Amino acid sequence: MKVIVTDYIEANLDWEAEQCRKAGIEFVAHQLKFKPAAEVLAAVADADVIVVNMVKFDAALIARLKHCRLLIRHGIGYDNVDVAACTRQGIIFAYQPDYCKEDVAEHAIALIFACARKVTWSRRTLDESSAKGQWDFTGLFPIHRMDGKVLGIVGLGRIGSRVYRKLRHFGMHIWATDPYLSERRRAGFTDVKFVDKKTLFASADYITIHTPLTPETRHLVDAEALAWMKPTAYLVNTSRGPMVDPEALAQALRSRRIAGAAIDVFEVEPPPPTHPLFGLENVILTPHIAWASEEAGWEIRESIMNDILAHARGQPARCIVNPELLKAAKS
Repeated sequence: MKVIVTDYIEANLDWEAEQCRKAGIEFVAHQLKFKPAAEVLAAVADADVIVVNMVKFDAALIARLKHCRLLIRHGIGYDNVDVAACTRQGIIFAYQPDYCKEDVAEHAIALIFACARKVTWSRRTLDESSAKGQWDFTGLFPIHRMDGKVLGIVGLGRIGSRVYRKLRHFGMHIWATDPYLSERRRAGFTDVKFVDKKTLFASADYITIHTPLTPETRHLVDAEALAWMKPTAYLVNTSRGPMVDPEALAQALRSRRIAGAAIDVFEVEPPPPTHPLFGLENVILTPHIAWASEEAGWEIRESIMNDILAHARGQPARCIVNPELLKAAKS
């Protein structure tokens, strides 16, 4: 069996190579991000298993994979992979839905706190006051306490639910909107107030986005949704960049339609120097880093390796997006 990695974020994949060597599996790693599809195809043409991070696997590329039987996404989202094309080609597609869930939740919470306490903006006040030799808080106030405020969570899945659990005893009222949440799971959030999207956006003091990117959720936060928000409210996005219309958000921030925002993800990454959010005073920007922790990094490496070894033994990967292929194989 041959395993090929198209691109990776780790410093090296020596550990993976050694694990595969012990199992008698051939292992090859490339850095093909931003490379043309023809180069990607040439590199993976004879792979039995492909591990992909950010390289785009569209229908045209997938249709030319003659040997691959398992494609593994290094991460939670998989908008760079055409799952339907995988199914047509008979390729099982697996992903790592538990990856960095604690870390993204913690980063979202850190951004909520930073907005509420105006942590990053306070540095400018400190520098200006230091230069003057006296405190000058002009432009920094108002600062509101978080206790008693409404936290709106859009999506109570693996990450959104962890934001809830970590903040539920912080004195905030937690509201949520999630039309895809089952009644059984909804019943487990006894102290969450479930409302529709418009009610949440119009009522929350802090809104944090935790939904997968789909055609339905693209630009979930647009000019209309931003117009619903209170002028004292903050928006936090650590999910996917296309959830938020950047031009609409920039306009809302420039006009002080909302108090501020904290954004970790962008439609184009890294964002170009002309990105509309650059240069605005009331936005916090971080470089798509919510996933990052040493613990998460090793957890996903071990999870992917377990999927590879399971496949080598004729067993299914842990989290398969198109399980109908397994059913077809058994029938």
